[in-house]
Amino acid sequence: MLPTTLVLTVFILILATWFVKQRLKLSDNIWRLFMAQPLAMSATPAVVIAAGILAIEIAPSPELATLPLTLLIIGTAIAVIPASWLLKRVGRRKGSMLGLGLGAVGSLVSGFSAIQANFIALLVGCFLIGTSSAFIAQLRFAALESLDNKDQAPKALSTLMVGGLFSAMIGPEVAVFGKDLISAPSGFAGSFFILCACYIIAITIISTLNPMEVKEIEQSDDTRPLLQIAKSPVFIIAICSGTIAYSVMSYLMTASPLSMHSDHDYAMDTIKWVVQSHVLAMYVPSLFSAYLVKWLGIRKLMLVGTGMYVAVVIISLVGGSVMHYWWAMVLLGIGWNFLFLSGTLLLPESYKPSERFKVQAVNDFSIFGIQALASLSAGMILFSRGWSNLVLMTVPVIIVMLMVTLWYIIIFKQQQTEQKQV
Repeated sequence: MLPTTLVLTVFILILATWFVKQRLKLSDNIWRLFMAQPLAMSATPAVVIAAGILAIEIAPSPELATLPLTLLIIGTAIAVIPASWLLKRVGRRKGSMLGLGLGAVGSLVSGFSAIQANFIALLVGCFLIGTSSAFIAQLRFAALESLDNKDQAPKALSTLMVGGLFSAMIGPEVAVFGKDLISAPSGFAGSFFILCACYIIAITIISTLNPMEVKEIEQSDDTRPLLQIAKSPVFIIAICSGTIAYSVMSYLMTASPLSMHSDHDYAMDTIKWVVQSHVLAMYVPSLFSAYLVKWLGIRKLMLVGTGMYVAVVIISLVGGSVMHYWWAMVLLGIGWNFLFLSGTLLLPESYKPSERFKVQAVNDFSIFGIQALASLSAGMILFSRGWSNLVLMTVPVIIVMLMVTLWYIIIFKQQQTEQKQV
């Protein structure tokens, strides 16, 4: 029997989709994307639980338990540029269907890896699911290209961001519900097969998208060499904010369910609850992001986000109860939202329109590449040095984030002073 939470989540998603279509008066493509995106995005929280714990049982050594999650992230990083090229070549609809198809295949491979207790197959499956995530990230551009009135862009993007809340609920439920659905030595085969079904439903919805006209940006202004752009303080601050936000978040998020399972033997439902709460905390602030930026400004928002990361370290070191993990993961999610949002808003200030594609590619590749290293090191450090030492290793990185934020504040004040003098 399907769990009540999963049924309720899907039911609310259907109602929310109806609301988007009937009340917000957005294009047909928006509500279709709103329905499809959470089903595809649910792969990440599902894999964090299913692949992370499955790997503990079938990996050659415990230190390699986070390798599937690392390959998930590496797959995303590697696929960022090819995905962008393919979508431009064949169009948003066909390209997205192909990308989601990679996720469906990866889910099947991961499911059979659980049945056969084959660690290599699990790595291949997670890598394919990761490549699919690069296409999922591009769905927001499909939404923008579907708008007749560009003034609706903030409404459309905020609507799609709500989809992250549904993925936060669907993914962990799929992982836990499917754990023992199909007989497998270490479980979770059913979890991946249900995830494959989610991808297939998402592909079916995407196949109904109306054609979108991709308007090229004028290339009239001179483009600068990438190295010259990279020397810009705004570029450095933006890429540091995004990279540190993702790397610290991924590092601790990857290790926390493993620590709860291995160090404290907490129940699967408890681990699921903590992961769900973390992913919800990542996306709920997006509902109010426009007001937060207007009220606090990007600089203060970065300070608050950095402060959240400091609180995560303190709480994680104080104790190992369920609520310690819960508070740490919730604050980690909120801090990620504030820092990543700040970096995303700052990045466009570092490039001209004609430079956007190469700068965005470098930004995303840097984020996912370093995130992959953080995820891989998390398992090795957790099982060799323990949870407390793992948490302490984030302190130097958080200090760098604090220094970058203070640098940004100083630069902003200097610019204000120069403007007043002029």
